[in-house]
Amino acid sequence: MSQIEAVAEVISEPVTATPAAAAGATEELQHERQFSRLMWFFALVYMTEGLGQAQAGLISQPVNYYLKQVFGWTPVQITAYLTVLTLPWVIKPLYGMISDFVPLFGYRRKAYLVVSNAAAALAYLLLTLVTQPGAMVTLLILTAYGMAISSTLCGAVLVENGQQFRASGAFVNQQWLWFNIAAVAASAIGGLLVQYFAPATALHWAAAIVGVAPFMVIFGSLFLISEERKPIRVAALKQAFRGFMATFRSRPVLIVALFLFFYFFSPGFATPLYFYMTDKLKFSQGFIGLLNSVSSIGWILGAVIYSRLLKQMTTKRLLNLSILFGILTTLAVLFLSGQITAVAASLVSGIAAMIAYVASLTLAADYCPKQAEGFAYAILMSVSNLAGSASDNAGSYLYEHVFASSLTPLIVVSAVFTAFAFVLIPVLKLGNKKQGEPVAEPAA
Repeated sequence: MSQIEAVAEVISEPVTATPAAAAGATEELQHERQFSRLMWFFALVYMTEGLGQAQAGLISQPVNYYLKQVFGWTPVQITAYLTVLTLPWVIKPLYGMISDFVPLFGYRRKAYLVVSNAAAALAYLLLTLVTQPGAMVTLLILTAYGMAISSTLCGAVLVENGQQFRASGAFVNQQWLWFNIAAVAASAIGGLLVQYFAPATALHWAAAIVGVAPFMVIFGSLFLISEERKPIRVAALKQAFRGFMATFRSRPVLIVALFLFFYFFSPGFATPLYFYMTDKLKFSQGFIGLLNSVSSIGWILGAVIYSRLLKQMTTKRLLNLSILFGILTTLAVLFLSGQITAVAASLVSGIAAMIAYVASLTLAADYCPKQAEGFAYAILMSVSNLAGSASDNAGSYLYEHVFASSLTPLIVVSAVFTAFAFVLIPVLKLGNKKQGEPVAEPAA
């Protein structure tokens, strides 16, 4: 046999992968499939939230229009009537604690997700049959509980899998991308229903449409997330309790909670800006509503920017970048003078807000102790929500009682408070920590 023939024979022989290589390829493929299923799950949950939240989703405008037109209620009466819907969101840590401690039908997450979304779907579908405010608010409260529980359990799934896959940032980005896609659709559909139908018909159609959305989460819970069914055991409860106590003993979690509060606390100007656009710039209510959709589009663009350019950044760099964007977009409001600048400001503020949310929520997910993921993540989110609420109230107070209804000094103060977060980042001692790299250790 010639040398050339020998070489050709060697080249033509089939290459057989070793068992170890084949096993590794199979494991990698399973890993990719599980990651893909999780991405679809988070998309379905947050699409449902974007459509289904009673105070901000598709049904929000039809409810307000119905109460105004049919019963002649004032803005104060409608606001007071709907305030009760915030309670289910305030007590989110309770849902996380229960699911961490007490499995339902052997599952810590799946069963609760199915039950809560089934309850929300049933309540919305029953809403198509009622017309009185008392019955309406009872059913709306049930939908709020369903959505709040679903959101909390989705957060627990995010933390557990974000730490496993080291992909918390990708999961958070996926959630808020689809939430805002749904929010744009919800705003448009809700407005069309109000425009073309009688108040009661618009309300009932909105309830029927939103009533279908929770079934997407039920499907995702059953088929897209992997969770081993386990019976309730004393050892497992003790382990969950250790994780629960670790949340309170953990100095890093406390530091992150304080950071998140000050990160989100800067005197807000959403309400003062609404008055400024209405009274000074003479924008129509329709145009102001359009700006909300533009802001949601900004969030979507922010998600795309993150996935293409920012997801490989260290946590520290991403937080610093988000603060810088926050300062610049806040100061951009100073140049608000007409509709074009208003659209531009709304778009860039949406982009900055998306990046801020991904940066902060990824940080929170990475620091949650194991076995208490639902409770710890809900606590950190509640801290962020509390800071946001305090910011809105502080901003409105300063605008009315300190700055004599002048928007400019409030904008400057808000930007200064945002810049203060730069000083707090070194306290976190992040070093070169990558996004999604878990910090929490298993409970001892």
